[in-house]
Amino acid sequence: MTAPGPLLTADELLGPVDVVASSLLGCWMVTQRPEGTVALRLTEVEAYSGSGMDPAAHSHRGPTPRAAIMFGPPGRLYVYFSYGVHWCANVVVGRDGDGEAVLLRAGEVVAGEGVARSRRPAARTPRDLAGGPARLTQTLAIGRDDLGTDLLDPASPVRLHRGPAPADISAGPRVGISTATELPWRFWETGAPSVSAFRAGGTSRRPRAGQDGHL
Repeated sequence: MTAPGPLLTADELLGPVDVVASSLLGCWMVTQRPEGTVALRLTEVEAYSGSGMDPAAHSHRGPTPRAAIMFGPPGRLYVYFSYGVHWCANVVVGRDGDGEAVLLRAGEVVAGEGVARSRRPAARTPRDLAGGPARLTQTLAIGRDDLGTDLLDPASPVRLHRGPAPADISAGPRVGISTATELPWRFWETGAPSVSAFRAGGTSRRPRAGQDGHL
């Protein structure tokens, strides 16, 4: 099993939110819990822009108590409860005050599959482990207590590591929201089985060279 690369740096999370979001594909999310370590490769993400610019973002109305963590610093984990049913995990990106984050929509378990399956005993296929925001947080055991965790700290129980970028990346409309759905700010590894079934309007994008395999 290939080990994860170095931790990401804050500088790698700066820049246009859509570019930063797509650069996270192929990176590893690693959680260390008492029952064991689980790591997954990110295969699908979704970008949300800053205050006043993106009505679908929780930061749209400014640094409310719920969304304050989105305003920085970059590399923190923004966790929220969705529809009163499950947790969603986001990586805060951009400069302090930008109010930007990337929703982690899907991943492929690359280490700790036994622990992952113990958390999702009903999973019948690899896609069932982390194919979707709710499954991803369940597989990684991410919840309320992880809000604000520094993903760039080597001592953190939840960390974000570099990984090889996919050979081919697709982009399409965001899903699961009721406004600003036309923005092609959902990015996924083309052909990855863990990715959401909805791919309408997707276009292919290949990583640019010269940036450590990232867009």
